[in-house]
Amino acid sequence: MNWIRQIMLICVSTGVNSIDLIQPDSKVVQPGQSVTITCQVSGYSLTDDSYATGWIRQCEGKPMDWIFHMWGGGSLIQNNINTNTNTPNYASSFQSRFTFSQDVSSSTQYLEIRSLTAEDSAVYFCARETQ
Repeated sequence: MNWIRQIMLICVSTGVNSIDLIQPDSKVVQPGQSVTITCQVSGYSLTDDSYATGWIRQCEGKPMDWIFHMWGGGSLIQNNINTNTNTPNYASSFQSRFTFSQDVSSSTQYLEIRSLTAEDSAVYFCARETQ
């Protein structure tokens, strides 16, 4: 059976103080392949500790699943587990296949998912959180 996975990316905009989180259009990826999803922020800095930027996914028919978020000061949170480091410690459901990175100079975060499976078919959101 040849599964075609469509990973939909939604642009999330808070609309407050011209804060924008910009994601690319939808991507179609085959099982076993990898995909990198980008989120470029504007209106605030990825280094501002007043905010966290991160990733959420929603699989069809299921509640949203918080993947992780990173505070501007560098504290990385995955599924409500605070690592207090820049080294991701993903929950078991995301371990080894999900990689987070960011380029502060371009205000961009990246979510890479390797060895895609049927369970990875979802809408992936980047989101901002305030303290």
